[in-house]
Amino acid sequence: MSTIQRSFRIKEPILQEIDKIRKNRPANALANELLEEALKMRRCPGIIFSEGVSGRRARIAGTGVEVWEVINEYQILGENIKSLEKALPHLTERQLVAALNYYRYYPEEINELIQSNEAITPEVVRGRFSLTKEKNR
Repeated sequence: MSTIQRSFRIKEPILQEIDKIRKNRPANALANELLEEALKMRRCPGIIFSEGVSGRRARIAGTGVEVWEVINEYQILGENIKSLEKALPHLTERQLVAALNYYRYYPEEINELIQSNEAITPEVVRGRFSLTKEKNR
């Protein structure tokens, strides 16, 4: 994606915080990520971004549930909200609607995560993790 150079005045404490969390990444890359996430959260109330074992992903606020997990279940259930409510009783209707709303705006992102998850087979797991490989007897 192309970028456009702009000049912004940013408060020093914000820049200091960016420097603390950027690690070895360029400040521009982190600032872009933070701005993108902030815009998505503003557009989709009830969605947050946080790190997990699989990386930084959109999640339902107050839970560890990733948006793609809800949408995957929704699709499996024939896109029926009542069935989804029964399948995920630990999530409120408001939380489910937040996930569906996020998907409405960012379907490519969520579909990509669903496809990545579907590609993980037992064979792939055994190939990646030596502890799961069968031992010769």
